Amino acid sequence: MLRATLKSLLSRKLRLFLSGIAVVLGVMFVSGALVLTDTVGRSFDNLFTGIYEYTDIEVSKTSDIPGLTGQPVPQNVPAADVGRVAAVSGVRSATGQVFADGAGVVGKNGKVVLGTGGPRFGANWIGENELVKLREGRGPTGDGEIVLSANVAKTTSYKVGDQVGIVTTFSPQKRSFTLVGISAYAGGRDSLAGETTVFFTEPVAQELMLGQRGVYNIIDVKVADGANLTEVRDRIAGTLGEGYDVKTGDELATDSAAGTREALQFFTYLLLGFAGVALFVGIFLILNTFSIIVAQRTRELALFRAMGAGRGQVIGSVLVEAVVIGVIASAIGLVLGIGIGALLGRFMGGLLSGGALQVAGLSVPASAVIASFVVGVGITVVAALLPAVRASRIAPVAAMRDSTIPDRPLTALTISGGVVLAIGGTLLGLGLTGNLGDAGLWGVLGGLLTCFIGVALLTPIISRPVVGLIGRLLSWNASGKLGRRNSARNPRRTAITAAALMVSIALVTGISVVFASIRASTVEAVDTGVDAELVVGATGFAGVGAIDPAVIERVRGLSDVDSAVGAYGDLARVDGTDEFVGGVDDAPAAVAMFKMETTAGSLLPLAPGTVIVDDRTAADRRLAPGSTVTVQMARAAPRGYTVAGIYKRTALNSGFFFNVADVNAGFSRPAPIQGYVKLVPGADVDAAFAQVDEILKDSPEVSVSKLDDFVAQQAQIFDFVLVFVQGLLLLAILIAILGIINTLALSMIERTRELGLLRAVGFKRGQVMWMVTVESVVISVFGALLGIAVGAGLGAAVFQALREDGFTELAFPWLLMAAYVIASVFVGLVAALIPAIRASRLDVLKAIAYE
Repeated sequence: MLRATLKSLLSRKLRLFLSGIAVVLGVMFVSGALVLTDTVGRSFDNLFTGIYEYTDIEVSKTSDIPGLTGQPVPQNVPAADVGRVAAVSGVRSATGQVFADGAGVVGKNGKVVLGTGGPRFGANWIGENELVKLREGRGPTGDGEIVLSANVAKTTSYKVGDQVGIVTTFSPQKRSFTLVGISAYAGGRDSLAGETTVFFTEPVAQELMLGQRGVYNIIDVKVADGANLTEVRDRIAGTLGEGYDVKTGDELATDSAAGTREALQFFTYLLLGFAGVALFVGIFLILNTFSIIVAQRTRELALFRAMGAGRGQVIGSVLVEAVVIGVIASAIGLVLGIGIGALLGRFMGGLLSGGALQVAGLSVPASAVIASFVVGVGITVVAALLPAVRASRIAPVAAMRDSTIPDRPLTALTISGGVVLAIGGTLLGLGLTGNLGDAGLWGVLGGLLTCFIGVALLTPIISRPVVGLIGRLLSWNASGKLGRRNSARNPRRTAITAAALMVSIALVTGISVVFASIRASTVEAVDTGVDAELVVGATGFAGVGAIDPAVIERVRGLSDVDSAVGAYGDLARVDGTDEFVGGVDDAPAAVAMFKMETTAGSLLPLAPGTVIVDDRTAADRRLAPGSTVTVQMARAAPRGYTVAGIYKRTALNSGFFFNVADVNAGFSRPAPIQGYVKLVPGADVDAAFAQVDEILKDSPEVSVSKLDDFVAQQAQIFDFVLVFVQGLLLLAILIAILGIINTLALSMIERTRELGLLRAVGFKRGQVMWMVTVESVVISVFGALLGIAVGAGLGAAVFQALREDGFTELAFPWLLMAAYVIASVFVGLVAALIPAIRASRLDVLKAIAYE
């Protein structure tokens, strides 16, 4: 039985290839993701080991609440602590250092250099050491002098002696310095991992990077010869007490590498997500392939039964074929995934570091190999299980007549599909509404998967009428009518083939509906909820820009300006939960400008020590005017704030808002990140724009935009994400195309005699090709229409869950959806090409005699 199965498999090599291609692509994603994570992770392990190679012990104070840039927010260490550490037994030297993110270099074009992938550090110059070397010039000795790292000097073409503009966390307006030196790192490297560094004199570094002189954020400790590193570390920690991080160089390297690996999990999950989509779509291809194969092998399998093979042996025969396909496809996918992972590793290393990171050599983790074969073989066997069971039901008497497995009624399948769809919809609804708690994400993903399965089970009952309707558009001749009838005569096969394309189109359509609705809601909210004409914010895609508060004051002084509001934002811990919080420098103007509607208490005055919050957050946290919340900001200790008022939540206004004095004392960036300008009635918007733009000439991180332009800029991020998702889902669509090709190719073999008879009664080759093409286009368009309908429904369901967040405008991307339908026609034409040519070239006499 085994030899017969393997011989049957090898006699159909094309079937083997088409069945396995979906598994190959899915496994490629899985193994590629794991190889990528391993390669980049080991690269950063090596990097941090090198960075901290010369560090014995480092003392710091950092907030466990990250700033808006995602980097730890440094806490100031008093200069007196340097002396305390130096006096500890076993310490040879203790040096206070300033080394913090947030120093931007202004290029010769007047714009801030965005860097090459890493942070933008500002530091005090302490001289050359084992790691930092001077490549040109000298170190800074005056407060108006700086040293630049070689990578940013090359990017900007600055030379020693040039005047360089710098903006920092505590000085958003440009300050000019004389470049007196260019630094590099041991081994002649321009940077370690794409970061840029500006070295100041110590007082200037303290002022610009930490906000005050006489403080540091790092103490570098060198241990005396012969002293035990761990014991000295513990003595220092005991001397300083709680609130200090005292770690050895090895511990710093391990912790830094672990943080980077955690950040890389996003890319791993992203690739694994698309692997899941590809494999899910592949299940339909494999299921359809094996169903057709079993139907074609009815007589062969019946002969096995007549010769004494039991049902278990027949099931085993089909599953052995599935295992062979799964193993071969998994091996190919693993090899391709290793190559893809290695290439992506180099790309990611360059992307994250501007090419500075030395990418580790290729290594294949055991997890990649195990996952590849478990996933590949498992998916193939699961997909082949149902056809295998159907094959076992073939009666031995079928070997004596020309028969196939008859299609069973669709009643049970339809009822099952309705039940599964209802379960999926319920699970999706519970996940979207937050009723599943921490398991909400899994509820959404499980609900989506279950909904897709339910729709796939319901597809056969609707395929015949819908396919017939679509086919009428192409049935202007006999071959077109035959193509339409062929696509409708086996609803199960048509449904499974179309379902593969449906999944991909549904995902893209659903995401498109959500993004289009969020964009429409945002535009509507801005049009109706913001009473301003100009917005000051980060230039282009520079991230988060900082605005000097003095700039906002100058804007307020313009004759055409009625009011101006500086808006602050940061992460804070509110009653133990990390969330985005805000602040404004002119609360009365902000309440009027953003049309904040009071629902309880009073929004004004927003006094120090008080906070206002939206109604939904207040309800979730059971807050009322007079309640107290404990808030820990990035640069401040936890303290209590009194809820002064509650406002109605909208798409623009949500969360906690604080007084500007509290913001300046606690936020990681004590500067507004956006500014809104309301003009006096009748003012010339273009003239006011030019005036504000002139004021911002020394604030290169930010620029002014008209309100409509600002909204359009923010919407571009949705377009980028959508294009990215569409690009990755193209592989799933490719699998769907292969599914159509496979179905048609196997159908042509199944209908060989029928094709021969058509040619014998006068059908020309072109007519045969058009008949196959119509069948392919009809199936493809049916899958696209089904995907658009399902995706639009899922997108609308997801958007309903966002209504509580103030998003109210449900929008459908009609042009994009129409484009998908048009694209499905081309998909059908491409998929029909090979089967149509093969069908048209059949030898008429051999086809008629075919059994």
